[in-house]
Amino acid sequence: MHLFYGIGKYVMLMKRVFARPQKRVIFRHQLFTEIQNLGIDSLGIVVFISLFMGAVVAIQTAYNIDSPLIPLSMVGFTARQSVILEFSPTVISLILAGKVGSSIASQIGTMRVTEQIDALEIMGVNSANHLIFPKVVASILINPVLIVVSMWMGILGGWLAGVFTGLVSTHDYVTGIRLDFQAYTIFYAIAKTIVFAFIISTVSGFFGYETEGGALEVGQASTKAVVYSSILIILFNLVLTQLLLT
Repeated sequence: MHLFYGIGKYVMLMKRVFARPQKRVIFRHQLFTEIQNLGIDSLGIVVFISLFMGAVVAIQTAYNIDSPLIPLSMVGFTARQSVILEFSPTVISLILAGKVGSSIASQIGTMRVTEQIDALEIMGVNSANHLIFPKVVASILINPVLIVVSMWMGILGGWLAGVFTGLVSTHDYVTGIRLDFQAYTIFYAIAKTIVFAFIISTVSGFFGYETEGGALEVGQASTKAVVYSSILIILFNLVLTQLLLT
């Protein structure tokens, strides 16, 4: 029953979140601010993780090719498929759930316990829409950009690892990248990313908005936001993979 009660509160909050913004000028300013805070500020960690993630995939693939019948171009092929289909959209989204999700929940939760949200409500402002909606739109817009950057960096990391370790040549790696490429895989990755961005921003906003108590409860809300966002990302990853790839 507690689960259904929580889902009901989430749905009711989302009805308020997706109302029309009262002042478009303020919304536009908040949107660009959130794109900076939630997206661009996360670019560094996305690039760092993606480079090493691609490098590890390339090295492991090259290490496991022990048959002369398997061409070394499979290193590039495997790195491309692994990065585009799973590592970039799913793993990076999980990283963002930890970084961005906790930030959203703690920010809104702090505003709740310090009665700033109550002050907005007294002034006649739809606080749910004012605080959460710009974060949702910003995440949906900027997260696919981060994932595309992650794809490029992951493939680049695989090439750097393969070339500098001498496991695979540039020609073989590039041949593998170009082998049987299907643009639909990019669409699949972006579609997953958009769903994951929605989950991260709305679930984190929900736990922050529903915080009650003080600083301890803000920390607990932040933890719950990361945990539930991660669980939902894993579940929806399975569902979307079943729907889009089968």
